[in-house]
Amino acid sequence: MDRLQVLKKSLFFSSLSEPTLREISRLFTEEKYDREDYIYFEGDLPEWLHVVLEGRVKLLKHSDTGKDIILQVFTPGDMFGEVSLFDRKPYASSAQAMEPSTILKLSRKDFFLFVGRHPFVSNEMIIDLGRQLREAHATIKSLAVDRVEQRIAHILLKLADKVGVSEKGGIMINLPLTRQDLADMAGTTVETAIRVMSRFTKSKLIKPANGKIFLLHPQALQRVLEGKDDLESPPSGQRG
Repeated sequence: MDRLQVLKKSLFFSSLSEPTLREISRLFTEEKYDREDYIYFEGDLPEWLHVVLEGRVKLLKHSDTGKDIILQVFTPGDMFGEVSLFDRKPYASSAQAMEPSTILKLSRKDFFLFVGRHPFVSNEMIIDLGRQLREAHATIKSLAVDRVEQRIAHILLKLADKVGVSEKGGIMINLPLTRQDLADMAGTTVETAIRVMSRFTKSKLIKPANGKIFLLHPQALQRVLEGKDDLESPPSGQRG
């Protein structure tokens, strides 16, 4: 995949002029990772800015119980690891390839030299960091207070907004997604994720589509997210 086209998809790099984009694209190196390879671990010191060129990567947090929570999923054009690059604190989470992936890597030194030559870039970075902060707050809130149906509805709508393709009858989430992925993103068990997805399917909100998920009724999922549409309630006391 052409790195210039991928960088143009990034919210951060898309605002750069063509000459400036070509300048920074030459500074990146490429590194390939197999499925389940780690790009970096929680606690590592940050030395690189990362952009997904091909494949997909998950940002995950390990708990003391051994259960992982997926905080974000990155697809081509997405930048990750930049917060730690700025404050020089160890990574607060780990990044792992969900499938064979190619990652563009820009060294911390080269990045700040580039910003020194093009100071306006820092403004774009602040905007991008602000967006990520809002998304992080939304995820934390959802994990803390929402019922599992709301959490999974939130995940499906967020993915549809990010990688959804409008088709006749709804929106295809153009991303292979396992029940384990959904469970880890929602902070619940695989069994609970399966039950909720079955309820959504039975209610004709979604349907499976060759390993992907097709949203038949995004508006209804939004009502579930807002707590305005109660599907069949989980067993008493169960929150996932």
